[in-house]
Amino acid sequence: MAQARISAKASEGQPAGQLRGRFFRSTSMADCSSRLLQNLDQLELRVEALRDAASAMEQEKETLLEMIHNIQNSQDMRHISEGEREELCLTASRLMGRTLTVEVSVETIRNPQQQESLLHATRMIDEVVNKLLDNLEDSKSRLMSLYGACTSEVPSGPIDQKFQSVVIGCAIEDQKKIKRRLETLLRNIENSEKSIMLLEHPKSTVQQLCNNEQD
Repeated sequence: MAQARISAKASEGQPAGQLRGRFFRSTSMADCSSRLLQNLDQLELRVEALRDAASAMEQEKETLLEMIHNIQNSQDMRHISEGEREELCLTASRLMGRTLTVEVSVETIRNPQQQESLLHATRMIDEVVNKLLDNLEDSKSRLMSLYGACTSEVPSGPIDQKFQSVVIGCAIEDQKKIKRRLETLLRNIENSEKSIMLLEHPKSTVQQLCNNEQD
């Protein structure tokens, strides 16, 4: 109330036009600021939608490359004629090349701690991958324990607690990429095991795989 009286006294003696001008300028600035803020809010939504779409394209590219690679190395390739196999391999190579021409990159904003955590997690995975050829079964168990540390589902086996603490320190987007990489590695190992089984016991393995697909 006191402030209102002071303002009223201060305004005495000032021309009415000057007061109206200040009032209109103040209102105009507030409206302008509000409109700019609304525009930025809308743009932020579009930016996030753009990043989500680009991330989805990244994942689609990874999936396509993996599927093409699996076809190139599938056991079905062994059961067709040489001419058909050559034609299919050429088609697969062409599709692989066209897929690789698509460049999609979504950079993740990280603080120094998140950057260090990502490097640490990557090193831990690489250490296991480098030992795959030496001991496939042990490496598979290690990868499963790493994967168990990344999933919110109840794991079927042990969890690498150290790896879990490292992953938690990574950015959310990096956590998702780490999980996808482990999923891809485990799928590739499973496909390799099926190939080995098929080479060693062709008839029984084919029957077993068919039964699993029916289940």
